[in-house]
Amino acid sequence: MRLPDSATARNAFSGILREGRRLMRRLLIVAATLFVLGSSSTVRAGAKEDVAAATQTWVDAMNSHKPDRVFALYDQDAVLWGTRSPTLRDNPTSVRDYFNVLNTVPPTYKVVLDEQRIRVYGDIAIDTGSYTFSETREGKEVVRPARFTFVYRNRNGRWMIIDHHSSAKPTPDK
Repeated sequence: MRLPDSATARNAFSGILREGRRLMRRLLIVAATLFVLGSSSTVRAGAKEDVAAATQTWVDAMNSHKPDRVFALYDQDAVLWGTRSPTLRDNPTSVRDYFNVLNTVPPTYKVVLDEQRIRVYGDIAIDTGSYTFSETREGKEVVRPARFTFVYRNRNGRWMIIDHHSSAKPTPDK
């Protein structure tokens, strides 16, 4: 068996290095492409979906007529301007008290989410839209369209309400 001379070995080694560099460049291009495609827009879309789910969880909690289920969705520092509240609620006790009205609503009471616009800014998200409250009282359907803004903060992977404003939707001028 004959060993290759040093020039032949160098040429072979150079060829291996060139192939390795080409392969490494291809891998880097693929990795960079996957990183760009998988970064901001996908993360934001996921966060928007999570915020939409948090708002739907609020609607479901309201429809359960259980104040504690609703209150559990609010951060300890939350501020609430409720649709029917004459005062700003800026501490846990007053926020909890606002939702005690759910103990007195008729079984037909419900909230339906109409439209929403969600924006996410890191660990803060804003969901603005409208919902409709309805119930049957003394045989008559009572419908109260309202508009809302929820401001959420992501705490340990959970979107918590830190600010909630709700007001009756004005009737359009005729």
